[in-house]
Amino acid sequence: MYLTHFGLKELPFGLTPDTQFAFAGRAHQEGLNTLLVAVEGGEGFIKITGEVGTGKTLLCRRFLKALHANRQGHVSAYLPNPCLDPRSLLLSLAEELGELLPPTAHHHVLVKRLNDMLLQFARAGKRVVVCIDEAQALPLESLEALRLLSNLETEKHKLLQLVLFGQPELHDKLARREIRQLRQRIAFAYELSGLQRSELDRYLLHRLQVAGYRGAPVFSAAAVRLLHHASRGIPRLVNVLAHKSMLSAYGEGRYQVGRAHVRAAVGDTEGVGLSWWRLAL
Repeated sequence: MYLTHFGLKELPFGLTPDTQFAFAGRAHQEGLNTLLVAVEGGEGFIKITGEVGTGKTLLCRRFLKALHANRQGHVSAYLPNPCLDPRSLLLSLAEELGELLPPTAHHHVLVKRLNDMLLQFARAGKRVVVCIDEAQALPLESLEALRLLSNLETEKHKLLQLVLFGQPELHDKLARREIRQLRQRIAFAYELSGLQRSELDRYLLHRLQVAGYRGAPVFSAAAVRLLHHASRGIPRLVNVLAHKSMLSAYGEGRYQVGRAHVRAAVGDTEGVGLSWWRLAL
């Protein structure tokens, strides 16, 4: 691999959503600010949507990390696989909040126990925030179960707040008439976009420096332009193409990634339409 060649301690363009490599670009910072402001309000659902690869899971982890930094005020639960029926969803939520409930318990027993748990957190002065990743995969019955769960409240406050992270298909699901009551409870929403061209140089440099790089720019200006054009600024595609471009440069014994290396990476990558890069030849 090219680590020693470029003086790196680790791979700079991995696909795992690692908060250590998080780049505070415009879209991600606006998304995080929206989440933090919404949570302070304590009312309604929050919806964060974005195309595949725009970094929704990374944003979710940044948000949870920010909540954990305020240990006195919040308790969080994270559900990464929401393709669950209502009973399994409630059981998973209870487990995330610290209690294993019997799988055979009746639905009303699960709801009552969750209500008791949430009341205990409220008495301790803690707000419960539930983050659901890949929310477009939630069955309609489970969305309705979440809505009913969000009814739980004291005289002044909701007992939990729900954040839905999902692909654009989540819009279509929430547009269904049978869950219009949930749609009306979405108090905050944000659409996550890709990196702007003006951000890409800083994004690449940031990830390289976190990985241990110290030296002259690795990507030439022409390489960065083509990289943004081919990836459309989608961070996951940027990472895939940047990694392959560095491999190509390493294979030639070069220390700077040029336009030709990015073109080779694009040609070797599924999911990048040829029309995107032929226009830039």
